Amino acid sequence: MEAALLWFCNWSTLGVCAALKLPQISAVLAARSARGISLPSLLLELAGFLAFLRYQCYCEYPLLTFLEYPILITQDLLLLLCIFHFNGNVKQAAPYIAVYPSSI
Repeated sequence: MEAALLWFCNWSTLGVCAALKLPQISAVLAARSARGISLPSLLLELAGFLAFLRYQCYCEYPLLTFLEYPILITQDLLLLLCIFHFNGNVKQAAPYIAVYPSSI
Protein backbone atom coordinates (compact mmCIF):
# COMPACT_ATOMS: atom_id res chain seq x y z
CA MET A 1 0.00 0.00 0.00
CA GLU A 2 2.75 2.44 0.96
CA ALA A 3 4.77 1.62 -2.16
CA ALA A 4 1.76 2.29 -4.38
CA LEU A 5 1.10 5.61 -2.66
CA LEU A 6 4.74 6.62 -3.02
CA TRP A 7 4.71 5.63 -6.71
CA PHE A 8 1.54 7.69 -7.27
CA CYS A 9 3.01 10.72 -5.48
CA ASN A 10 6.25 10.56 -7.45
CA TRP A 11 4.62 10.26 -10.85
CA SER A 12 1.82 12.75 -10.17
CA THR A 13 4.44 15.31 -9.11
CA LEU A 14 6.36 14.68 -12.32
CA GLY A 15 3.17 15.00 -14.36
CA VAL A 16 2.20 18.30 -12.77
CA CYS A 17 5.71 19.69 -13.17
CA ALA A 18 5.80 18.61 -16.82
CA ALA A 19 2.72 20.73 -17.50
CA LEU A 20 3.43 23.61 -15.12
CA LYS A 21 4.96 26.09 -17.57
CA LEU A 22 3.30 24.83 -20.75
CA PRO A 23 0.29 27.20 -20.54
CA GLN A 24 2.63 30.17 -20.09
CA ILE A 25 4.85 29.06 -22.98
CA SER A 26 1.86 28.50 -25.26
CA ALA A 27 0.40 31.92 -24.33
CA VAL A 28 3.70 33.61 -25.19
CA LEU A 29 3.90 31.75 -28.49
CA ALA A 30 0.27 32.53 -29.35
CA ALA A 31 0.64 36.22 -28.52
CA ARG A 32 4.05 36.40 -30.21
CA SER A 33 5.08 38.68 -27.38
CA ALA A 34 6.81 38.26 -24.05
CA ARG A 35 5.16 41.35 -22.63
CA GLY A 36 4.23 40.90 -19.00
CA ILE A 37 6.88 38.31 -18.17
CA SER A 38 9.55 39.44 -15.75
CA LEU A 39 12.99 38.42 -16.97
CA PRO A 40 14.68 38.94 -13.57
CA SER A 41 12.02 36.81 -11.92
CA LEU A 42 12.47 34.03 -14.46
CA LEU A 43 16.26 34.15 -14.04
CA LEU A 44 15.93 34.01 -10.26
CA GLU A 45 13.65 31.00 -10.51
CA LEU A 46 16.05 29.34 -12.93
CA ALA A 47 19.02 30.01 -10.64
CA GLY A 48 17.15 28.50 -7.71
CA PHE A 49 16.24 25.39 -9.67
CA LEU A 50 19.83 24.99 -10.90
CA ALA A 51 21.28 25.40 -7.39
CA PHE A 52 18.85 22.87 -5.94
CA LEU A 53 19.50 20.40 -8.77
CA ARG A 54 23.24 20.74 -8.25
CA TYR A 55 22.84 20.11 -4.52
CA GLN A 56 20.71 17.00 -5.12
CA CYS A 57 23.27 15.62 -7.56
CA TYR A 58 26.13 16.39 -5.17
CA CYS A 59 24.41 14.51 -2.33
CA GLU A 60 23.74 11.61 -4.73
CA TYR A 61 20.04 11.39 -3.87
CA PRO A 62 17.91 8.97 -5.91
CA LEU A 63 16.81 10.40 -9.25
CA LEU A 64 13.09 10.18 -8.51
CA THR A 65 13.51 12.55 -5.55
CA PHE A 66 14.52 15.45 -7.79
CA LEU A 67 13.52 14.49 -11.34
CA GLU A 68 11.01 17.35 -11.53
CA TYR A 69 13.78 19.95 -11.45
CA PRO A 70 15.35 19.09 -14.83
CA ILE A 71 11.83 19.21 -16.27
CA LEU A 72 11.17 22.64 -14.74
CA ILE A 73 14.59 23.92 -15.81
CA THR A 74 13.98 22.83 -19.38
CA GLN A 75 10.63 24.62 -19.40
CA ASP A 76 12.21 27.76 -17.94
CA LEU A 77 14.88 27.66 -20.64
CA LEU A 78 12.21 27.37 -23.33
CA LEU A 79 10.40 30.34 -21.83
CA LEU A 80 13.68 32.25 -21.67
CA LEU A 81 14.33 31.52 -25.34
CA CYS A 82 10.83 32.74 -26.18
CA ILE A 83 11.44 35.96 -24.27
CA PHE A 84 14.74 36.60 -26.02
CA HIS A 85 13.27 35.67 -29.41
CA PHE A 86 10.28 37.99 -29.16
CA ASN A 87 12.39 40.81 -27.74
CA GLY A 88 14.88 40.41 -30.61
CA ASN A 89 17.79 39.42 -28.35
CA VAL A 90 18.38 35.78 -29.28
CA LYS A 91 22.17 36.15 -29.08
CA GLN A 92 21.86 37.09 -25.41
CA ALA A 93 20.36 33.68 -24.65
CA ALA A 94 23.61 31.80 -25.36
CA PRO A 95 25.20 32.29 -21.91
CA TYR A 96 22.06 31.07 -20.16
CA ILE A 97 21.78 28.00 -22.35
CA ALA A 98 25.49 27.24 -21.87
CA VAL A 99 25.05 27.21 -18.06
CA TYR A 100 22.40 24.47 -18.13
CA PRO A 101 24.50 21.47 -19.25
CA SER A 102 27.42 22.44 -17.02
CA SER A 103 25.19 22.63 -13.95
CA ILE A 104 24.07 19.02 -14.07
